[in-house]
Amino acid sequence: MKPSRQKQLLYSVSGLVGLCCALTAAVCAGLPLWISGAVLCRTGAELVNATGPELDKFLGELSYGLFQGQRVKQCGLGGRPSRFFFFPDLQSAIPVGLHVTVVFFCGVVILFSAVATGFFFFNAFGRPYETLQGPLGLYLWTSISCVSSCLVMVLFASEVKLHHLSRRIANFNEENFVFQTHSERYGRCYWLFLLVVLLHALNVLLIRLAGTHFPFQGGKGAEPSGGAADLMY
Repeated sequence: MKPSRQKQLLYSVSGLVGLCCALTAAVCAGLPLWISGAVLCRTGAELVNATGPELDKFLGELSYGLFQGQRVKQCGLGGRPSRFFFFPDLQSAIPVGLHVTVVFFCGVVILFSAVATGFFFFNAFGRPYETLQGPLGLYLWTSISCVSSCLVMVLFASEVKLHHLSRRIANFNEENFVFQTHSERYGRCYWLFLLVVLLHALNVLLIRLAGTHFPFQGGKGAEPSGGAADLMY
């Protein structure tokens, strides 16, 4: 049975939303705009007993994403800018397992957002079977993408805060100076993943507005009669 015009419209909108989520996640994963902040050259500041405005001479900059970043070290003699890559440069300095997990779930978000986009358009203009191609598939792919996006945010935040990722990066390959995190804030790419979470939640609502019941919601009444019929044979 061909979907009604209302379903076609809602599924098409959901497909476009899913496509935006996939593209947003892919672009954000490659940009070094997840964390930005300032790092203090503690060694230099302690040598001259710097306080107040004098500390500005020892405050450098740090920004990074999932794969690369940039740091500018200030130790009183001018800035020393440098770029770095997590793989293979920082493998010995970061919690590799946790970081790879964040990257993995980013890939899951991109993949299943794209899959959900395809199935939305397939349900809008095709004749889907009542299996993973139909309503169950729409809820499944969208829910996986939504949960994975949440996991990306939670795991990355735990890597930054619990494992002191900024301090580890600032002190990587440093022998003469000790740096500490002075301030850090989440960048636009991190918050765009929150937008991805909300858009996937919106897609779940759009699926429901299209008249598609939640999985297994409509099958409860038929189960007793089927079971009784089976017992007669």
